[in-house]
Amino acid sequence: MIWETQSCNNAADASGCSMLAPLQTGAARFSSYLLSRARKVLGSHLFSPCGVPEFCSISTRKLAAHGFGASMAAMVSFPPQRYHYFLVLDFEATCDKPQIHPQEIIEFPILKLNGRTMEIESTFHMYVQPVVHPQLTPFCTELTGIIQAMVDGQPSLQQVLERVDEWMAKEGLLDPNVKSIFVTCGDWDLKVMLPGQCQYLGLPVADYFKQWINLKKAYSFAMGCWPKNGLLDMNKGLSLQHIGRPHSGIDDCKNIANIMKTLAYRGFIFKQTSKPF
Repeated sequence: MIWETQSCNNAADASGCSMLAPLQTGAARFSSYLLSRARKVLGSHLFSPCGVPEFCSISTRKLAAHGFGASMAAMVSFPPQRYHYFLVLDFEATCDKPQIHPQEIIEFPILKLNGRTMEIESTFHMYVQPVVHPQLTPFCTELTGIIQAMVDGQPSLQQVLERVDEWMAKEGLLDPNVKSIFVTCGDWDLKVMLPGQCQYLGLPVADYFKQWINLKKAYSFAMGCWPKNGLLDMNKGLSLQHIGRPHSGIDDCKNIANIMKTLAYRGFIFKQTSKPF
């Protein structure tokens, strides 16, 4: 299990990252002189919607070229998101050809992504002991990179879900004033896999798992095309290098986070895509 946590402000206002506010008030504390300079550099761009293609990168380059620091330029690049935190999740599960039933989660990673900076602030990562099919198939190991020794003796799904809840509380994510939402590459993880296994085992599903953002849908809204090959197509469409190994849960989470950050820089606002249960 890995719990990596960096300092954060759970009470941060999700709307506090608007393009203009950091230049005028709050923690940025820019002087009126700097604000005046920024207005002159950006002109009408300062008040342009960040959804305009290439606006964000143009504004950043203009500010940098006139001697403004990278942090100030980055603040202008991000539109306000609707959530304080995005919780990036990607399960790996037992599998074979033909498919085995029921499938069981064997890797449970979550990245806590700050909605203002789109940077990773904390990581939850555990492997899970399967009980119905405790022996991993060669196909499963080849696909996911998970070997038998990585799941033997690990906590059950029930125990891992308890650890997730403890982590959520520790990170301030259960505070009703903190808005967070899970993000997955597709609907399978939270629409099929987790509720299906919980139903099989007679376990409750926490409410925070019942709403999410499907990154494939978000990408298609932003880019105008459907990523048939998932992360590979999204990375290619955004000219990003793939991080780590495909079908490694934790590496897939890192790719999702990188894609989200890139789309946010381009002005995309992430919204819930799942329908209420």
